[in-house]
Order: sequence, then structure tokens, then C-alpha cells
Amino acid sequence: MTPLNKKYNSIVNEAVVRLLSRTENSRALDAADIKVRVASALERYLLRENGDAASADIKAFIDEIRADDLCLVIACEKGDEKAWEHLVANFDATVKSAARRISQNNEDAEDLASSIWAELYGLRRDSDGNKKSKLAYYSGRGSLAGWLRAVVSQLAVDQFRKQSKFVQIEENREFENLANEASEHSENGLVSHTDNPEELFSEKQTAADVSKALNNAIESLDAEDRLILKLYYFDDLKLKDIADMSGYHEATASRKLARVQTEIRKSVENALRNEQGWSENEVKRCLSETASKLEISVEKLFTALVIMALVQDFYVSCVL
Repeated sequence: MTPLNKKYNSIVNEAVVRLLSRTENSRALDAADIKVRVASALERYLLRENGDAASADIKAFIDEIRADDLCLVIACEKGDEKAWEHLVANFDATVKSAARRISQNNEDAEDLASSIWAELYGLRRDSDGNKKSKLAYYSGRGSLAGWLRAVVSQLAVDQFRKQSKFVQIEENREFENLANEASEHSENGLVSHTDNPEELFSEKQTAADVSKALNNAIESLDAEDRLILKLYYFDDLKLKDIADMSGYHEATASRKLARVQTEIRKSVENALRNEQGWSENEVKRCLSETASKLEISVEKLFTALVIMALVQDFYVSCVL
């Protein structure tokens, strides 16, 4: 750590030990193995703009680091083959899904995904002979899956620039816009922002994935189920009123609504796993963390999401 931050040394040491204690698999790493990465993240994301941060801020910052993801990445950097095998096995679907989304065909997507893994493994070496891997830029402040999507996006932008040299043709215009946007926030070959590039990209992509899955789930419902959702969430009718309008008992309306809510949630979760390449843990963690930030339950989170979808004119028109 720099002299300015030596006063935080004991606080960081304690927080790093606590970080290791909450891992499910520390990958046989000790505090010294991860302290440098944690200190670097502190300097970049917190102390750069607040050199006199309070001890509580330091502790809170480190407590938010995703311990298992960070240990996995550092173990990979240290040459742990089992860690590398775990990384590929659990995140290959994420990388390939992101590559398919940004590529024009499956062949290009496969090539892009392969390039990503090569970059992460570290085929190049520095002047001291050490591997140069993009894993060195992962701080643990955002989800590893979200960060990997950012890596895919940036590498695709870099490849596009090299191949097309910004030849302005219609089919590439959208991709060029992405390249221009990325250039405004790039550093060390990755999308960057002092507030935390991993979280910024991950949150934006997560919102897009969830929104798409939710909209598709609602659109796939039959007319009666969409009507129930509209009346209950959008028109704010009571279940008794919905039952009276539909000609059945209030208890039946309640069961129907509960069934539709369950179907939507399952559909969203399945879409995130099967179409967007999210892992099971990523699905559960994303939903629970989003709900936690809003201080609500996951069930209420889905309720809020459904209401947001129904507010859109398209979905209102579907049920009228």
C-alpha cells in the first residue's frame, strides 16, 4: 500500500482475514495471497476519491468483495489447474452466451469465446517472464460472470476495430456505436470507470437480461392469465372484484394469480439459465441481492418487475 494508506494496514488485514473466513473454498490461499489485490481495489475505487475514508468504509468495502470469485481468480493466476478447470466449467456458458450475443454467427462466437479464454489464461508474458492475464484486472467488486461479459464485449470491440478499421457499412453501424461508447470508458483493455466498471456493466446487462426474460414470460401467457395480471397489478383490483368479473370464487382467483406468479418466476429463471447462459448460483444470487438492495423479498421484487412490464403500452394492449 502507498504511504498515504499505511494507516489502514491493520484494518485491511482484519478485513482480509474475515473475507477468507466466509469463502466456501479459499483455494488454499492465505491472507497475503489476496491482500495486494484487495489493497489495489481500495486504492482505485475508494481511496482515490476519498483519501481519508473512515475505518467503517474500509471494512464495508472489503466485506462487499465476492470472496469465492476473487479466490478462484487469484488461484487461477497462481497456476492452480483445478481452479482453472472450475473456472472454465462454470463460466464457459457465460462467455459463449455473451459471445453469441455480440457476434454475427456461431463460428464468430466460438472464435471470440476461444480468444477470451486465451486472454484469461495468459498467453503473453511481461519483461520478467510472468504471464499477462486479464484476470489481473478482476477486483471482486462485481460478479465474476458480469465481469466476464464485460471482457467479451471489450475484446469484441477491439477485434472489430482491427478488422474493419471503422468502415461505415450499415450492418456494422450498431457495433461501431458500441466501440465508440467503449472507448470513452476504457483502461487496460477493459471497460472502466472509477466507480467500479464491473458493477456498472454487470448491472446494466443484468437488467437487460431480466427485462427480456420477464417480457417474454408475460407475452407467453394465455389471454386469461394476462388479464388477471393486468386487473390485479395494473388496474389495482381486489381478487374478489376479479372473481366477480370472471364468474368464479375469490379463492379460485387467488389460486390462479399464485399459479401465474410462479410460472412467470420459473420462466424468467429458466430463460436466464438457458438463453442468457447464467449459472444456477448466479440466478439465485442476482435476484436475492437485487431484492436485498431494495429491502424487499424476492417475491415482492417479481411483483415490482411484473408491474413495470405491464405499464408498457405493448403489454397493456395485449390484454385489452
